Amino acid sequence: MQLISVHPDVLHGQAHVRGTRIPVALVLGCLAEGMSEQEIVREYPTLTVEGIRAAAAYAAELTREDVFPLPMS
Repeated sequence: MQLISVHPDVLHGQAHVRGTRIPVALVLGCLAEGMSEQEIVREYPTLTVEGIRAAAAYAAELTREDVFPLPMS
C-alpha cells in the first residue's frame, strides 16, 4: 500500500501508483484485459512490477469493505 497514493492535486484525487501519473484503474484494466505484468511495464515504463501488484492489492482491499447482498432476480 505504500506504493499507492491519493492526493487531490494529482489526477483529480484518483488513486495512482506513487511516483507516476498512472491510475490504479488503468493498471486494473490492463490486468483485466489479460496483459501480463511485463506487457504492462513495457507499455508504461514508469511502472514497476511492484507498482502493478500494489495496485491489485489496493483494489483487493477496497473489495473487503462492507458488502451488501444483492436481491435475487
